Amino acid sequence: MELKVGVVGLGRGRIYLDRFSKQDRAEVVAVCDADTSRLEAADCPTDASRYTDYKEFLKHDLNIVVICTDMPQHTDHTIAALEGGKHVLCEVPAAYTLSECEAVVQAVEKTGLKYMLAENCCYSDMHLAWKEQIDAGELGKIIYAEAEYIHDCRGMMRRGDGTLTWRAKMPPIQYCTHSLGPLLFLMEDRCVAATGLNPGSNIAPDLGVIDLEVGLFQMESGAVFKILCGFSIERYPAFHWYVIYGTKGVLESKRQYSDRASGYFRGIAPDREMTPFTSDDSGHGVAEDRIVDGFIESILNDTKPPIDVYDAMDYTAPGICAHLSAERDGAVVPVPNYR
Repeated sequence: MELKVGVVGLGRGRIYLDRFSKQDRAEVVAVCDADTSRLEAADCPTDASRYTDYKEFLKHDLNIVVICTDMPQHTDHTIAALEGGKHVLCEVPAAYTLSECEAVVQAVEKTGLKYMLAENCCYSDMHLAWKEQIDAGELGKIIYAEAEYIHDCRGMMRRGDGTLTWRAKMPPIQYCTHSLGPLLFLMEDRCVAATGLNPGSNIAPDLGVIDLEVGLFQMESGAVFKILCGFSIERYPAFHWYVIYGTKGVLESKRQYSDRASGYFRGIAPDREMTPFTSDDSGHGVAEDRIVDGFIESILNDTKPPIDVYDAMDYTAPGICAHLSAERDGAVVPVPNYR
């Protein structure tokens, strides 16, 4: 069976045009974007139908809709696609508010269709290797973890006409899925409570954007996570960083992809030295191949998507709760369980 795919949002969505073009089980047959210049770009599939109106796009005969539109549109576009009988692969985060999280879950449950969050950081070579080590018990019980995503996005916060984009309006910790998602993916845990703080807008007060924001999370297992996200910050180049502490050892990435990750394991490192090991982080491209493969297989085999709607909310809702906490001077906010 060849699945018919439609992609909406041809900024970030271009990578999925390429990934699906390599599939013999799926084909991009329709694309949608309000910007006609993107529809006319050379890398758009020549035989795909083109749409500027999302409602018209959803009338096309499609099995899958890949949602790569601006983050505040994710929920509306997801629900409309599901109600139109399409399986959904959605870029991160899954939703902007807790009520939106609930609405997406209800739509998936009502329609019975497949939904997967396209969190590519879970599919880096490093994280997949770490998962094997954690599942094998080499770290013992996980007790603490941290992750950071620092990326100065000020250049993407204002349009040519001077108006602000969604990136200027989004609280940084609400874009925590690249940091929190892989940790939850590795541990198969969930956040039950969140605390957040931020210093306000100091670096780009003309944009009104929060410099950076930190979230502290209590896990169902008893572990504690700390996540830092900053998108209006004087730090170059951009990076992801992760560290995981267990009762038997630790795993830590480096702050640049060209560096090697390292680990210490009590059982195999009696000299108590951190052991470096080469790790290709496999970012944009390879990770999306793995996402597409996993989603297609879940549809064809009628199995749980690798990052299903409940996982998606486990990755998304804690950041929303952490920002609510920051607005309440760091008061603890319970994280809903959508399962």
